[in-house]
Amino acid sequence: MVANLIDEDPEQAYAYSKVALRLASRVAAVREAAGFAAYATQKYSEALAEFRAARRMTGSVELWPVMADCERGLGRPERAMAMAGEPEVQKLDKAGQVEMRLVAAGARRDMGQLDAAIVTLQSPELASNSVQPWTARLRYAYADALLAAGREGEAREWFAKALEADKDGATDASDRLAEMDGVEFVDAIDDEDEHGHGHEDLDDGQANDDKNEQDDKDDKNKQDDKDDKNEQDDESGDVEGDRAE
Repeated sequence: MVANLIDEDPEQAYAYSKVALRLASRVAAVREAAGFAAYATQKYSEALAEFRAARRMTGSVELWPVMADCERGLGRPERAMAMAGEPEVQKLDKAGQVEMRLVAAGARRDMGQLDAAIVTLQSPELASNSVQPWTARLRYAYADALLAAGREGEAREWFAKALEADKDGATDASDRLAEMDGVEFVDAIDDEDEHGHGHEDLDDGQANDDKNEQDDKDDKNKQDDKDDKNEQDDESGDVEGDRAE
């Protein structure tokens, strides 16, 4: 349930993780799931404690990058940077090493070291033309750092490269590109809903208005005719009355 809900409803996922902890706190997978649920709800201290527990149980370094990111979330980027230099990083697989590089670059930015963050992201993985699961996020982070440094031309190029690699919509690279190009998107469906009708409805409404207007004119003409007839009847009655006198 944690896995099913963590993206759509992290608070509910967190609630399920607390139940799982009560039932099986000595199972490493439960501690890891609880850590990710806490991480998703920005409870970084709790997440870090669960990740440490899972690591003690398994001996795996797999959670090292997300543990470092928890340190960032707790306002301790220096600790995240220190973790980036530990031997555990060399034991990570390629995906883990890229993730650690992203965390380290984020820590550099947290400390106001923007140029150092850009250099941290410059790597063989960034330069590679092959698309891997991490490629879009790595290119996006690099583009975002370039933009923060005022290097807009390069940033736009890397946002475009991130979009090329982002087949699953993991980033908002397309929105960032549109923003840089001054493009504003308008949702036609929302526009119709806001006004209560679409173009066809407008045409129908206009036709109804025209019909109602014509009906009003016909009613007025009928009333005028009726008034004229009543007036003539009154005049005829007056003449008859004069004759009778």
